[in-house]
Amino acid sequence: MNTRILLLAASVGLLAGCPDDDTHSNNDSPPASPPVQTDAAKQYELTVINLTVSQPLSPLAVLTHSSGYQLFQVGQPASIALEKIAESGDNTDLLAEKDSNDNVTMSYSGTGVILPGSTDSLTLDIVGDDANQLSIASMLVNTNDGFVGETGIDLSTIAIGESYTMNMPVWDAGTEANSETSASIPGPAAGGEGFNTIRDDDDKVSFHAGVISLDDGLTTSVLTASHRFLNPGARLSITRIK
Repeated sequence: MNTRILLLAASVGLLAGCPDDDTHSNNDSPPASPPVQTDAAKQYELTVINLTVSQPLSPLAVLTHSSGYQLFQVGQPASIALEKIAESGDNTDLLAEKDSNDNVTMSYSGTGVILPGSTDSLTLDIVGDDANQLSIASMLVNTNDGFVGETGIDLSTIAIGESYTMNMPVWDAGTEANSETSASIPGPAAGGEGFNTIRDDDDKVSFHAGVISLDDGLTTSVLTASHRFLNPGARLSITRIK
């Protein structure tokens, strides 16, 4: 009898000393997978300086986008959104392309009019590689349809701490004849009409031939020689912060 009791007690002790199968499985299970990392945000500081003598620039319109988008093409008609900037300085429609065009990821408006010799700066936060290009436009407001701008700037080539600088020429939207009359110049030189749906020029974007002015023989012009400009009209600088 005593022997049977001792054997039973020993077997119970052996069972008590064995680890539970479920507990063993949990201790040896692999750690949970780490959360999926999203693309890190890239940050850029964009600065534009007005290089003209007497041509205020309208509030900037800045778009980040994929390679499938183009703000303008030399020798081709301007979009209505670009026409509105070039004729009136209104960037509303162009900024709204973030919601109407799948290739446009973000839009940014400048802080206000950029006076001659002054600058405006914006901070751009970009996530993902589908927004690696940038386009920008602003009107020379004492013209009929002149603007500074660039399209398809490749942001992916700018390393952290580096800068990209370019001079922006003055373009003619080709949507309004360069009559320079008081009725057609919206800027402070005249306060005339801005955007008009009628296109009475050659309807293609090209380099701007410049202002003629009253002082240079255009008798119907409201502009003076001070409103003339040389290319470039503005300087763009983009610095990658992170």
